[in-house]
Amino acid sequence: MDIRNIAIIAHVDHGKTTLVDQLLKQSGSFRENQHVAERAMDSNDLERERGITILAKCTSVVWKDTRINIIDTPGHADFGGEVERILSMVDGAVVLVDSAEGALPQTKFVVGKALARGLKPIVVVNKIDRGDARPDEVHNEIFDLFAALGANDEQLDFPMLYASGRQGWADEELEGARKDLAPMFDLIVRHVPAPTVDKEAPFAMVATILENDNFLGRVLTGRVEQGRAKVNMPVRVLRPDGSVVETGRLTKLLSFRGLDRVPVDEAEAGDIVAVAGLSEATIPETIASPEVTEPLKSTPVDPPTLSMTFRLNDGPLGGREGKKVTSRQIRDRLFKETEGNIAIRVTDSPESEAFEVAGRGELQLGVLIEQMRREGFELTIGRPRVLFRTNEETGEREEPFEEVLIDVDEPYSGVVVEKMAMRKGLMQDMQPSGGGKVRLTFLIPSRGLIGYHGEFLTDTRGTGIMNRLFSGYQPWAGPIEGRRNGSLISSEDGATTQYSLYSLQERGTLFVDAGEKVYVGMIIGEHSRENDLEVNPVREKKLTNIRAAGKDEALLLTPPRKMSLEQAIAYIEDDELVEVTPTAVRIRKRYLDPHERKKRDRAGASA
Repeated sequence: MDIRNIAIIAHVDHGKTTLVDQLLKQSGSFRENQHVAERAMDSNDLERERGITILAKCTSVVWKDTRINIIDTPGHADFGGEVERILSMVDGAVVLVDSAEGALPQTKFVVGKALARGLKPIVVVNKIDRGDARPDEVHNEIFDLFAALGANDEQLDFPMLYASGRQGWADEELEGARKDLAPMFDLIVRHVPAPTVDKEAPFAMVATILENDNFLGRVLTGRVEQGRAKVNMPVRVLRPDGSVVETGRLTKLLSFRGLDRVPVDEAEAGDIVAVAGLSEATIPETIASPEVTEPLKSTPVDPPTLSMTFRLNDGPLGGREGKKVTSRQIRDRLFKETEGNIAIRVTDSPESEAFEVAGRGELQLGVLIEQMRREGFELTIGRPRVLFRTNEETGEREEPFEEVLIDVDEPYSGVVVEKMAMRKGLMQDMQPSGGGKVRLTFLIPSRGLIGYHGEFLTDTRGTGIMNRLFSGYQPWAGPIEGRRNGSLISSEDGATTQYSLYSLQERGTLFVDAGEKVYVGMIIGEHSRENDLEVNPVREKKLTNIRAAGKDEALLLTPPRKMSLEQAIAYIEDDELVEVTPTAVRIRKRYLDPHERKKRDRAGASA
């Protein structure tokens, strides 16, 4: 059977996973009466809750005697490491672009990687049924993008389809029949080349995706680059430097059929398969026959740009809400994560019982923390920090910069430009995008964006859309002003009372409700002024046997500001931590004892 391997790449929310749903349905992968969940490829709970793809996943359909292996990739820039790895497995790519939003930053990132590998993409302008669709302008934008990324003449002569993933049709003409996705299947078979591989050479493949299965153990997915894989054949695993990791046998060989993985006895070069039976092999190592001595070439992944400190939860409530609370358990879990996610790097921290975890962005690390929290871990997280580097040629200190694309209503453009300028953002472009909106493009240090997203949504009344993409390293931009308001810090242990919070709410914005557990050093709100203020949120009304005039007054509390995990991480300053447990997200001072905090402040001022 002929094979075609393609990746579907696009910016977040441009409809990749919805399109894959329709490809599976129309290729006959499901029975007519089979119930299939929407966005079937988004299989884990976090993906379904957030509506985004986090992990790249493989599926397979058969169209007119050709098997098409399809890899659904994440669209968010923080998970770009998944996309970079996946491109080594495919011979073609479908670039999906929203007919109204056009080519956004992540589109630029993944298309640049695909063009550099010599792939000849198929462009699909999706969501043609939108009322604000502008397909002709988007077509021109994509051509300009390809040209700017250095595409050759063959790549610039890309085939194009107009489609609606939700309605399940694609057409070569804008006003075509709009029946089904047959034109897309036919174009993939016609335009994407079959894998160029040597089927007679000894077996070899590069591990590209790693999963842990309760029954099979480590399951490694990759494309068979040469030869044939057979069940129970002896193999050895080679690191990129040629050293041997382990030897073993392929106890299971799994091929993709729709959403299922089906055991097969043999797989030949060019097919994408999953193998089991190895205990130490990981990404991006080569699994090969014993006679192979040279590892296959693997794709290097861009380095992390952001770091956070993961610490033991040493607060007064530590160990009460989670099952996994020791630093050894946290360490084992973090290093296990690095095996399957090569965009994350973990090192031991100078602090005791703490680890430095570096990744692509706040969302990527936030997703890792949320997964650990659901697994029963308790930990405290420090403020995100960007990773600086020194330019070897000039000796200058450099920091990561990001390209930020903002779509905002015209009345709010002034405040956005002002806030970005305060954070050392340089405006690159400003143009109307229709419907009373303006599209702003900035180049800004990554640390200038830490904590800004919530402020941005407040400034734009929730109507602004911000997309960001790592641009590269540039000279340090200078100091950036942090949060202006101080904190309301609890001075007592216990449960908060309505009586006490009623008198405190005029001091600032509260983060806690009545009846919540608090402890000394925990931050219960944001002070209305710049300094920190210690308050007593557990004070109760003294009861007497004398009737008071104001006894029956209703104590009405303003609803507290409840922060999500990502909001809390973005909010904290350097001397604060986020305490994460399976049931709560709290903010606290790094040093809980007020005397210790004052001593540290005096030492910092004298230094």
